[in-house]
Amino acid sequence: MAGSMIGGLIAAGWPASCVRVAEPLESRREELARSHGISCFENNTPCIKGADLVVLAVKPQVLKQVVRALAKPLLDASPLLISIAAGIRGGDILHWVGGEMPFVRVMPNTPALVNRGVSGMWANQLVRPEQRAAAEETMRAVGEVVWVEDESLIDTVTGISGSGPAYFFKMMELMLDAAEQHGLDSESAKTLVVETAIGAATLIRNGNQAPAELRRRVTSPGGTTEAGIRAMEDHGIDDAVHSGIGAAVVRSRELSDQFGGD
Repeated sequence: MAGSMIGGLIAAGWPASCVRVAEPLESRREELARSHGISCFENNTPCIKGADLVVLAVKPQVLKQVVRALAKPLLDASPLLISIAAGIRGGDILHWVGGEMPFVRVMPNTPALVNRGVSGMWANQLVRPEQRAAAEETMRAVGEVVWVEDESLIDTVTGISGSGPAYFFKMMELMLDAAEQHGLDSESAKTLVVETAIGAATLIRNGNQAPAELRRRVTSPGGTTEAGIRAMEDHGIDDAVHSGIGAAVVRSRELSDQFGGD
């Protein structure tokens, strides 16, 4: 994710001199420096010196260790602190810092890897308007953004868009299986499923009709679509989707409890 953000920022016109990265792996540092012309550091502390904006892009399991090691330079400089680590609440991160500072929590998703992601974002009360704009510009380098006013809604964002690509992958996986069971070769099936998914999403994005209305418009009485939708509903697709998203939201809260605290 961090590599995608760096590439997106450079592609969006950010000067390479404005982007620095701390990366413990030498091979990865060399790759990033070669690909983007940015400065790379082995250690975090010299990397963030003088920075106006610091992005925490590490795994949740190691975030506490990273933040505590950076606590003093972060408090001394008080940059805008952005976390893209899943499942870690802002209060826990600032507790590890040992003080208050402007903070934005972000939940991106994997299509950011191809600059088509969407990120849910929440800012604490210390974030100034220009910092909020800078955080949004940073995440727009890899896709769209949606702001939420309550941090607890980041768990809902996680259940919808954070985990969401996997839901669509599962649906496509099932459609591919069905296509081949009914006689299509794998390449033809892939083209039909993928392009149908892209086309359906484009209709929603570019139009002003709700998904339910578009579905009704293509569902002729007694037709093939009606037969397919009815069979899916009879087998519980509505309950399955709502239950799945609910389970993801609950798990996001559980992970916040697991990785947070002292």
